[in-house]
Order: sequence, then C-alpha cells, then structure tokens
Amino acid sequence: MIKMSEPQIKVKVHQNVGTISLHRDEKRNALTRSMIFDLIQAFRDLHGEKKVRAIVLTGGGAAFCAGLCLEEMHAIVQEDDNQDRWHQDTTSLAELLQQMLQFPKPIIAAVNGPAMGLGAGLALAADIVIASPEATFGFPEPKRGIVSGLCTPLLHFRVGGSHAARLLLTGEAVSAERALQIGLVSELVSLNNLWARGAELTQQIAQSAPQAIQLTKKQLNETVGELLEMHIALGAAASATSRTTEAAKEGLTAFVEKREPQWP
Repeated sequence: MIKMSEPQIKVKVHQNVGTISLHRDEKRNALTRSMIFDLIQAFRDLHGEKKVRAIVLTGGGAAFCAGLCLEEMHAIVQEDDNQDRWHQDTTSLAELLQQMLQFPKPIIAAVNGPAMGLGAGLALAADIVIASPEATFGFPEPKRGIVSGLCTPLLHFRVGGSHAARLLLTGEAVSAERALQIGLVSELVSLNNLWARGAELTQQIAQSAPQAIQLTKKQLNETVGELLEMHIALGAAASATSRTTEAAKEGLTAFVEKREPQWP
C-alpha cells in the first residue's frame, strides 16, 4: 500500500477563520518552489470563502518558516544557464507578497518559532503579527551571498529605515521581545494560545462590515501602495541578479557543505 505524503501547505476553515499552515517540519518549513505555488493557490481559495473574515498564517512544528529552501537553491545555482529560473522564482515570490498585501481580508501572522529570510517576509506582508516568545526574526541572506531584495521594502515600511538597516546589514536574529519593541510584532502570546488569539482577533474584525474592513486595509497599504509594489518588483530583480553571482554559489555551497564561506 502506497503511503500518501502529507500536504506541505494546509488550509482549514473553522467558522469565520481561515487558517493556512506550513508543514515541512523536518526542514523548519523552508519553502520549496512548489510550496510557493501552493501558498498562492491557498490564498486564492480563501479569497472566495465568504464566511471567512480573516486568515491566520502559521507554521507547523517548532518553526514558523526558515525562509527559502537553500538546498533547492544550491541545485539551481550549479546550473550553467540559470537566469531564467531565478527570474521565474523571484517573480513568483513577488506575486505572493503582493497578493498578501492586496488580499481583501486581514491576514494575521501567528509566528510560533523562527521566521528567517522570506519567512520573516511572510510576516511582514501580513496585516497583524502576533508571536510566541519562541519566535525569532532575521534576514541572513547576505551570509549566503545573496540579498533580501523582496523583504527590504516591506521591512522598511513596517519598522522604519534605522531598524531595517541594522537587521539587513548585520544579519542578526532578534527575539520576539525585541521584535515587539521595534514594531515588527504587535503582541506576544503564549505558544499554546497563539492560534486561539488569532481567532479572537478574527472575531473582533468580524464585528465590522466586510467592505469597511476591506477598504480600511486597502487604505492602510495604499499610503505607500504603488511605491511599495514597485520596490518589491525591483527587489525581485535584485534578488534574481544576486543569485547568479560567484558569491551566491559559494554561500549556498558552504551552507550545504556545513562550512564557513570563503568569499571571492
């Protein structure tokens, strides 16, 4: 008997709460190309669910999301002609983040553990971020020879230039408490109560008219909306370019070989 593999992106609807959860626990929910497409489809599916008033995005296991799958990226970086692949990948990532920003219902990121690189970017693209004390946030891409082009404009938008510069240039990971202090997180919640708190916030949202909430979210994001989307698109191009460099090849190879990179 063939054992069916569990889906790595799960979608559930409970009353008026739509939940999207990442389930690649053995790799700390690092996102593969197929998971990116599944996430885009998950949001499309919940878009049409009239009874759903908000989305809770969370991680299965001990991590929220460790970012992109570096093993998959390492395989691509070894290819001779990989520019089109990188362009396709970063365009898909930009589509996902812009889809979240434009999504008509509020998205609540319930960060249950480490959120690194694009994992932190998913939280930044949400409207409300709650986190357990176990959560950490960081943008370590330059340590792998690549840039966090897609997350940079979102981070600047959410926490301001000074905090964004420190996080992006040092690659340091910050605790949930520090994330709360700089405005990346709005509330700390115990791990066991994290989803329940997301559901409570959904009930608060549900007390308002759906159209009013949709217009409010649109207004919040459109204060810098067109500019933000433009910078995400530019960031996608920068990310794609950085992945074609010798530094990217060395950084990703060093990760796979579990050694320190020797920068060219």
